Amino acid sequence: MDAPLLDDAGIAAEAARLTPGLVDDVVRLSRIPSVATDGFPVGPLHEAHDVAVDMLRAAGVQEISQIMLDGMTTPTIVADVAGPPGAPTVLVYTHYDVVPAGDDALWSSPPFEPVVVDGTVVGRGTADSKANIAAIAGAIRVWGARPPVTLRIILEGHEEFGSSYELHPLTSPDTYRADAMVIADVGNVRPGQPTLTIGLRGSVSVTVEAHTLGTDKHSGQFGGAAPDARTALIRALATLHDDAGDVVVPGLLREPWTGASYTQDEFRDLADVLPGVPLVGTGDLGSRIWSGPAITVIGFDAPPTTAPLNAVASSARAVLNLRVHPGQKAAEAGEALGAHLRAQRPFGIPLEVTVGEAGDGFLAKTGGPAWHAAERALSIAWDGAPVDTLAMGGSIPIVMAFDEAVPQAEKLLFGATDGYCNIHAPNERLLIDELTRTVVAMAIFWREVATALDTTDEEA
Repeated sequence: MDAPLLDDAGIAAEAARLTPGLVDDVVRLSRIPSVATDGFPVGPLHEAHDVAVDMLRAAGVQEISQIMLDGMTTPTIVADVAGPPGAPTVLVYTHYDVVPAGDDALWSSPPFEPVVVDGTVVGRGTADSKANIAAIAGAIRVWGARPPVTLRIILEGHEEFGSSYELHPLTSPDTYRADAMVIADVGNVRPGQPTLTIGLRGSVSVTVEAHTLGTDKHSGQFGGAAPDARTALIRALATLHDDAGDVVVPGLLREPWTGASYTQDEFRDLADVLPGVPLVGTGDLGSRIWSGPAITVIGFDAPPTTAPLNAVASSARAVLNLRVHPGQKAAEAGEALGAHLRAQRPFGIPLEVTVGEAGDGFLAKTGGPAWHAAERALSIAWDGAPVDTLAMGGSIPIVMAFDEAVPQAEKLLFGATDGYCNIHAPNERLLIDELTRTVVAMAIFWREVATALDTTDEEA
């Protein structure tokens, strides 16, 4: 006999009862420096993997396997929980690896010694994304490991720095076959405002070089007539933006943003903009950071100011990061930037331009049955507040892979990682209330989508 469907109050009460234990789980998991990149030990990654598996097993999950591909140092966890016959399948994804802590001196407490204080958990990985592992396990516990949908849970160990796993959905789409997907690597625009993320900008790398002399030459003897490669390159880079800071490269898509956004003051605070320094660009803030392009110089070859050289540079090179509107192909945008730079002739000097790795963005399809189920679930979890939409300036490559591999599945992006969590920064923190409400939202979503996507009649 199928388990009875829990009502809203029952789900909320059970989530509240489970919260202290879930916080303990977040603390336990966040003590592990599970960084998946060169220069960091692999032991903590395996330890985090094992703790995540323990959390799922403690929640009642019995079927747990793994995916291990060439180039991966730790496996992706694949867990299955059967729902009632004919129930739709929901895939739920997040990750157990983290970014490095950075400078420990900038933290209020040691980054891998999580501190619970004033309704928060402070520590690296607490929000991104170990809280979401706890939320998934918590929602399974709410349903007593007998959810109203069939679950496939994917917990990755290489999300932050990438691996061969990103290609796996494209080569093995049946592994990810589902009616709906929840990507729990995001959260609300601000605490207390339920939010569904619908857009992720794409990204492409572009390298531009100037070559002017056979070798560097003394600036006193030759400066003034010998062409300095760095000056030429700086002049070319200055053509990418107008005086207000808007990107002016032809062919890059920008549209107004109509969903939730930050106020100017909120954004200044979140970005840590110094007093008296203006924001760049014009128009609505969302179109500048989510539905429009951004070009950042992320590398420039030059002597450091601590060791300057009195020389005319014979060559110069810069690496640019271009963030792309979610609906524009990243390679297309990269070629537009490349064409613009190749057309520049600073002081008559030609430039060499290489368009590098490109990753497409993601634009969710809204308005389907799973979408409306998620709207209802988030609104209920946050006491009836209306659900808003959000985009992200960053990329989550696995989402694009899921969308290409299983295009028919609706993709819903929500979780416990609110916009003030300081992910990838010092003093990353999780709000315990957001964790509890995410458990409620996840559990209610499974109930709502079970009704919205019931396939029993189709199979009868």
